Amino acid sequence: MFRRTFLALTSAATIASASIAFAGGHSKDIVDTAIDAGSFTTLVAAIQAAGLVDTLKGEGPFTVFAPTDEAFAALPEGTVQTLLLPENKEKLIAILTYHVVSGKVLSGDLSNNMMAATVQGGQVKIMTAGGVTVDGANVITADIETSNGVIHVIDAVILPK
Repeated sequence: MFRRTFLALTSAATIASASIAFAGGHSKDIVDTAIDAGSFTTLVAAIQAAGLVDTLKGEGPFTVFAPTDEAFAALPEGTVQTLLLPENKEKLIAILTYHVVSGKVLSGDLSNNMMAATVQGGQVKIMTAGGVTVDGANVITADIETSNGVIHVIDAVILPK
């Protein structure tokens, strides 16, 4: 429990630093912001394997609920490696696009029991009572604005129903 809390706080501090650096000019898109943050290497690798880089560098706006490297590491052993295989590309795309909502949704736009349609076609449930969660994943850093949307950092990988 202590290790998980420490990792979450460390990730939050890293992301907060990145958001401060880019908050004023929003000069970087979602992908470049994630790369520069340094705590999304698994997410970026998955985006590349799924062929979604150009989309997430596109005009948008997009809202991305971005799992940290620690969130991916918490999945059962071998899950990430299996998803990155070419034969699992469609499944990987479905999982990644489940983390994306069209439009720019800032934390001030959220309400308790809110349902948000994902690019994947499903809906995520957002709760705001006692801290913000997305399908049960905790938002550990919110409102990292980018040139084409916003990133909310989450502590778990969420899966489509």
